[in-house]
Amino acid sequence: MPSKNSAAGNGSGLAYTKPDTLVRDFASRGLVVLAPEDLGIPLDVHNVIYEKEKAAFSARRYITASVIPEILDVVDSPGVVAACDRLVGRNWAIVPFTHNTPYVSGSNDQHWHKDDNGPYNGRRHRHHQAVQVEMLYYPQAVAPDAGPTATVPYSQYWALNHEENHDNFAGADHLDFSYQIDGMERIPISGPKSSYSMEDIVQRRTAHDVRMREAVANTGWPLVHPFEAAPLKAGSVVLYSHNMYHRGNHRRDDWNIWRTQPRFMWRFWLYRTTEPEGDPPEELNWQALGVDPLTGLDYAKATDDATAVWRHHHHWMHTGRPPAKRAHDTARLAKQLLAWNDAGEPLRIGAAYRLADAGDAEAIRALGDGLHSERETVRRAALYGLIALGAEATPTLLAACSSPVKWVRRAALCGLGDAAPLTKAVLDAVVERLRADSSVYVRSVAATALGCIGRRAIATGVGSALIPDCAKALAASLGREPNRLGMNIAQGRNIKFVRPTDECDVCEGIGINYSVERFKRVRSAVRENALWSLVILCSHGPGVLGDALAPTVETLAEVARKDENVFCVGSALDALTRLATLGTGEEPPSTRAKVRELLETLLRDMPIHSWEPLVRSGLSRQTIAGCQAAESEIERP
Repeated sequence: MPSKNSAAGNGSGLAYTKPDTLVRDFASRGLVVLAPEDLGIPLDVHNVIYEKEKAAFSARRYITASVIPEILDVVDSPGVVAACDRLVGRNWAIVPFTHNTPYVSGSNDQHWHKDDNGPYNGRRHRHHQAVQVEMLYYPQAVAPDAGPTATVPYSQYWALNHEENHDNFAGADHLDFSYQIDGMERIPISGPKSSYSMEDIVQRRTAHDVRMREAVANTGWPLVHPFEAAPLKAGSVVLYSHNMYHRGNHRRDDWNIWRTQPRFMWRFWLYRTTEPEGDPPEELNWQALGVDPLTGLDYAKATDDATAVWRHHHHWMHTGRPPAKRAHDTARLAKQLLAWNDAGEPLRIGAAYRLADAGDAEAIRALGDGLHSERETVRRAALYGLIALGAEATPTLLAACSSPVKWVRRAALCGLGDAAPLTKAVLDAVVERLRADSSVYVRSVAATALGCIGRRAIATGVGSALIPDCAKALAASLGREPNRLGMNIAQGRNIKFVRPTDECDVCEGIGINYSVERFKRVRSAVRENALWSLVILCSHGPGVLGDALAPTVETLAEVARKDENVFCVGSALDALTRLATLGTGEEPPSTRAKVRELLETLLRDMPIHSWEPLVRSGLSRQTIAGCQAAESEIERP
């Protein structure tokens, strides 16, 4: 059994990630840790952030980069940028106005969950490809008993049903939703109100601790064990797959010091805007890698099903393409694709990836049949297999777009987004679903697919002439799709318990306005995902938009000026920033100048800002400083 809080064979504590194993570790383990010395910024900046944060927290101020501008130095530090460039590609973006605010560890636990898809509660399939990454930053040291973030490495490729499973409807997929229903998340484990003995707390013998361990063990998945990211030095950064199970963790030290020594954590949601570009990596014998220096788990215990998935994504993160084909017993794998129950998830997913490896007619037929299965478990695995197959899966996915079953249409659109080339047929199929599908769920996935397909077209050149049509379709959807009152408010329920309605069959998220009158507590899964895709397209500069440039700029400015959904506004401003700063530089200077002038006017008129995405998009610190001086302060809710 690996150590809970230290790396195997490393008496000094946690093993920070080395650059030469960064991609390999992320493709397999799904979790890497950057040392503060590797960020490339002065170490004393972390204490500055910590002390400012303590003062702001005590004063109950709403903590943002306007209050603590030094956080922008961390987000834009050379070490963070270099690592994230390798994991999610150049010019990666940050989801605005989400959870880019600090979390404080205390007496209670969350249960194991996967976070909502960005932008926020935007329920769609989870990209196995490295498209979304979570970044955690700790301005102070984190001792093993100070509430380190708890994770389940090696869990990122396995999932539980969610399509018609109300336990997971809101997006944050749970391992044990009964933990919520039983009220255990509200019960203090430590601190002055805890009913547990200090000895049981320290020794992890509480009923809460036992339930956490059992939830992971009961999955039956290979290599999964709880891992607490500690001890960490002040200024450490954790990067993990957006699909990894994790949770907020309670403190086990003396609660009398919590007020004077709070444990803060900042969280950022990052996403890909460019494709991988590089040479193929050498083939690895994953099971011969020895003991994982971070978790202490032995790679020899990895199953062939797990390593088939790792192999694919290790290669994809380097090249953006599937690895070379390999021969497999496709008849046997077709049967394995139908494995039963949650414990069979790695069997199904592993079979799907190896069917993609084979790539013959029998394998493609088995994956196509799986896509139409009535079982979500099989449909999910088949989808990932078709994505791993690549462009060859396009005919199968296109045919599924017209299925009478919305779950099949939704899966097909996901697959086209992650695998298909941008052809007229693909574009027409996705745009038609975005325009006229009866399901908000399906339309939101179609909006996402256009950005992913466009990103790939720009990288490969295949279909790049159709990028303007992608942008026009996304802008047109913004003219049709309404915002709706947040479901938690409309239904009077905790966001984890909201339900589909006749009006909307997907959870669109918590209604938030950050106490600013300009914004309302409204959401729209389609609008937010359409703008997510526009950020991706605009990351390549004005030139790729062709005759769609002027109407796109006009649409983005209209959203920034008038939209009552703060997340839409944040993404629109990010897209405009990228048009003003990124791209090939071949566009006429006057084009960028006009966009920049418009952007600065819009920013000055905003009552609040999400600066982290904009500094990543190239907005100058001078512009940010000028806007910060006029920004309204908001009291902590």
